[in-house]
Amino acid sequence: MTTPAGGEGDRGVSGTPLPALFTQAKEVTVAHLHRRLDEEGFKGVRFSHGAVFRFIDAEGSRLTVLAERSGLSKQALGEVVADLERHGYVERATDPADHRAKIIRLTERGMQVQVAAARILGDIERRWARHLGQDRVAGMRTVLEEVVRFEKG
Repeated sequence: MTTPAGGEGDRGVSGTPLPALFTQAKEVTVAHLHRRLDEEGFKGVRFSHGAVFRFIDAEGSRLTVLAERSGLSKQALGEVVADLERHGYVERATDPADHRAKIIRLTERGMQVQVAAARILGDIERRWARHLGQDRVAGMRTVLEEVVRFEKG
């Protein structure tokens, strides 16, 4: 018998395709992260803000660089930056290397969000390790890193 995922027989696993499971795991993890950030007073942080928080350089980055790294258009990223500015997490400043250009920099509050998010994600991973076992979580990390490398070619 073929499962909806295309596998043979019943191996005691769901028929949910692996990419859908990856998405579900990401969604519950990000929801947990944002709930905790909100509880810690970091209001208004959304999933789309990761396009800045994940890819910005410590000294700041140009909008075009952030757009390239995140895979978003400059226009879409500009909207994300504007939203982060409204919440006080980033600021635009003159690029010291080119006074015609602007760089996006994290404010002190933005740096605090980055630190809190890293801590919370670490807490989530440690919680998984307590529930699933450290070896299984380490193995999951290894397998997912290999999948990413394989798919990127």
